[in-house]
Amino acid sequence: MTAIMSTQRPENTPDSDASQATQRIAKAMARAGLCSRREAERWIEEGRVVVNDRKIDSPAVNVGPDDVVLVDDKPLPKQEPTRLWCYHKPVGLVTSARDEKGRATVFDNLPKSMPRVISIGRLDLNSEGLLLLTNDGELARKLELPQTGWKRKYRVRVRGRVDEAKLESLKAGITVEGVHYDRIDAELERQQGSNAWVAISLREGKNREIRRVMEHLGYSVNRLIRVSYGPFNLGTLARGETDEVTPGVIRDIMGNPHKGAKAKPRKNKPRRHKPKTAARKPGAKVQAKRSGPKKPQGKA
Repeated sequence: MTAIMSTQRPENTPDSDASQATQRIAKAMARAGLCSRREAERWIEEGRVVVNDRKIDSPAVNVGPDDVVLVDDKPLPKQEPTRLWCYHKPVGLVTSARDEKGRATVFDNLPKSMPRVISIGRLDLNSEGLLLLTNDGELARKLELPQTGWKRKYRVRVRGRVDEAKLESLKAGITVEGVHYDRIDAELERQQGSNAWVAISLREGKNREIRRVMEHLGYSVNRLIRVSYGPFNLGTLARGETDEVTPGVIRDIMGNPHKGAKAKPRKNKPRRHKPKTAARKPGAKVQAKRSGPKKPQGKA
């Protein structure tokens, strides 16, 4: 994996002294990996959080290392070092911890050795591809924000003959049923009969944004694959497989998330390729070639 270079160490890195200081209760819950900060605020309003034997109903409470915090009558987990994973989400899994309809979730299908994690953004039931997972709700919140400047790239198959002028118009943004979507870069890759593949990149990632915008243009989406999120590429990560990001990369992205070289998930079990050798004359010397790391994959 290629680390993202950064010359400045962020103030709120996982192993910073600031992590031991007093902080808002919702932030402490998010850092412990229980939930996102927004979810923590909702749990507080529902009366599920107790601080020093007192049930609280507002997130405007600061807590420190000496405070006793209970969530659903269980002690707040000890803050662990921030970790981040790349995951290849298959079609048919819901990106939520619990599903009201009882459908299988992403979290039901993760390796048992993984700690409790939350997703950075979402992919809907019928979408697939790269999904980032972390045990740190604060990191998830930071990387989800459009201000982070990270592009999310997709390969999208739609039904219909695509008008490239319509795709070009999305660069100016578009409003669909009262919801405004900022700039979307969309490019026709190829038309195959009644279907077409379109490469799409955006920075917002609102709920079902691509599907709604494409339908507004007159094209129904029948396949949607996220191929990258910021500096991370799906690459050859197999469906259902996870790959952990190195601590150095995490420190760099927290310090300067919008800059740096692309980082590619490491493979837990790299494939071995037999090098091809050209035919040579008997007795001729063979010069060994050093093979470097593969370059990150671009568009599939």
